[in-house]
Amino acid sequence: MASSEDAASTTASYTAFGLRAEAEKIAPGLHLVATPIGNLKDISFRALSTLAAADAVIAEDTRVTKTLLAHYGISTPLVAYHEHNARVIRPHLIARLEAGAALALVSDAGTPLVSDPGFKLVAEALERGVKITSVPGPSAVLAALVVAGLPTDRFFFEGFLPHKSGARRARLAELARIPGTLVFFESPRRLAEALADCVAVLGPRDAAIARELTKLYETVRRGKLDELAAALAGEEPPKGEIVVLVAPPSEAAHELSEAELDARIEEALTAHSLKDAASVVSASTGKPRRQVYARAIQLAAGREQ
Repeated sequence: MASSEDAASTTASYTAFGLRAEAEKIAPGLHLVATPIGNLKDISFRALSTLAAADAVIAEDTRVTKTLLAHYGISTPLVAYHEHNARVIRPHLIARLEAGAALALVSDAGTPLVSDPGFKLVAEALERGVKITSVPGPSAVLAALVVAGLPTDRFFFEGFLPHKSGARRARLAELARIPGTLVFFESPRRLAEALADCVAVLGPRDAAIARELTKLYETVRRGKLDELAAALAGEEPPKGEIVVLVAPPSEAAHELSEAELDARIEEALTAHSLKDAASVVSASTGKPRRQVYARAIQLAAGREQ
């Protein structure tokens, strides 16, 4: 008579290219499995085998992951783990891991822990001595970066910017001097406003907007940030997942003429207080804030005369 362990091994399988394959047994611990960001074909055999062999798949949205598992004939049980239930579910998951379970963690799309609640689970699992294994694969950040035509040697992933314009501009001012390509996720309905704020703070840098990567209607628009912002302002909000990429500040930004600096300050003063305008221009040009603030005071005084 077959043991329960033998029975479990026979059910750990997946289907690829119309063929049924038996999944290899995986070690106890938490396995971080990257999943497709749109195209279901973008998944590795190792990822499929891990998902099939796991005792359970931990998913942010089980409806999304259920579609993926069904496509590949995987019947592993699903456990919902998201920001609304994380505090309740996490202790149960940790208990299972400490008891020797092999669990697979996925995000809705791409690599787990990038803009999803998996970080706290991984951190606590490590504190308890649980083995963490990465099963690498798709990433919207890297997929967008390599097709954007912008520098790839250094980049900074910010995730989602604040929803409100004031907070968004303040955060952009903090990011403005980073010597690498900036990468953001953005909601289609906020894209035009976010681009306008990027222009106001970062200036007319080279940029790219990647939409629906790996999917049928994938598009990548490249150009100057101000040109892209102007184009999007006159269009209906795009559909799908959006990644915005902005080039690093150029060295020429530190060599602005007095007239160019004044023009930047004047433009900033139309949308910001004197203090905030100085911060924005300093961040986008690399000029010392004290110098910009002093000049902003002079220009503001000239306006009042």
